[in-house]
Amino acid sequence: MPHVSRRTFRDSLSVALTVGAYGVAFGAAGVAAGFSVLQTSLFSLLAFTGASQFAAVGVVAAGGAGLSAVVAASLLSTRNALYSLQMAPHLQVTGWRRLVAAQITIDESTNVALAQASHGPEAIRHGFWLTGSGVFLFWNIFTVLGALGAKSLGNPAAWGLDAAVPAAFLGLLWPRLRDARVRIIAGVAAVFALVMTPLLPSGTPIIATVIVAVIAGWRE
Repeated sequence: MPHVSRRTFRDSLSVALTVGAYGVAFGAAGVAAGFSVLQTSLFSLLAFTGASQFAAVGVVAAGGAGLSAVVAASLLSTRNALYSLQMAPHLQVTGWRRLVAAQITIDESTNVALAQASHGPEAIRHGFWLTGSGVFLFWNIFTVLGALGAKSLGNPAAWGLDAAVPAAFLGLLWPRLRDARVRIIAGVAAVFALVMTPLLPSGTPIIATVIVAVIAGWRE
């Protein structure tokens, strides 16, 4: 790899370590939801979708069906497809490198990469690969640590680990509520989910909130 600027390396490492360390919350949440340490670790290794992982585990923890968990995770992960369209012209990868790039195309790798635009096309590529691979590495390491730690504590409910999923998910969501319109949509979606909870099967109220997003997007 050509020379990486100190700025790009610093930006990539700081984001990768900070976000990756949050994997410990997912590890604890996975075990609290009833997954084994191996299942939780494989989830991060193979899916690696951050918020989508928390959504899927949250549905399962609430007693929802596996299909509901898959739908919830899939809806959230569709944004990664949009990121790939945005990054493809910058990366210009082919063959097996395309598969690797697809795996690490996430919020953080895309944002850090595009933030390097003023430093040239090489900086964009460096930012993407360093951030994406760094988050992947740290996320999986901390997932294992979180799962092992939760397992050693015994009954998750006794330690309040059943609250890890909503708390972690809120932590991922909160920084994205950057303007009044988005905050209003999020608030309406939350109220809608609460209203639908006694009416719909477990795990589906959160999926039903996509109706709120569709209406908001249509009015826009």
